Amino acid sequence: MKFVIHEHHSTHLHYDFRLEIGGVLKSWAIPKGPSMNPSDKRLAVMVEDHPLEYGNFEGIIPEGYYGAGPVLIWDSGSFEPEGDPENGLKKGKLTFTLNGKKLKGGFSLILMKGRGSGRDWLLIKAQDTFAKKDWVIKEELSMERRKRLKEKIPPCVTS
Repeated sequence: MKFVIHEHHSTHLHYDFRLEIGGVLKSWAIPKGPSMNPSDKRLAVMVEDHPLEYGNFEGIIPEGYYGAGPVLIWDSGSFEPEGDPENGLKKGKLTFTLNGKKLKGGFSLILMKGRGSGRDWLLIKAQDTFAKKDWVIKEELSMERRKRLKEKIPPCVTS
């Protein structure tokens, strides 16, 4: 199964974390971005599912469309769920291993009960050999990279 993280420069910079589960990309918006530091508990707000083809999307969403602004792939790779991921989502705890270019090792998404109408989760890095206490997230969108992005409507709007 695949995962992708989009760096999304819309109204506010955030990172969209997406896991391939049940034929779609289950998606969470992470305002501060993911972390490799197990001490960081990152808010991850569940948003609507996205079609699988959105996993390859990079571009500038035009003004007038939801999420207008530059979107680029910040990290991607494979993910291995611990147990049945759909069951984990229902129970409010999804544990998995990421094998990406930047994010590696164990992670958990844990539902915050009583907050955000069941949409607020925490993304937490496991204490493992990949953990980094001094982790600092780095934006990928440079002026040079922005110039290479084309304006286009994402597949979740066109499908």
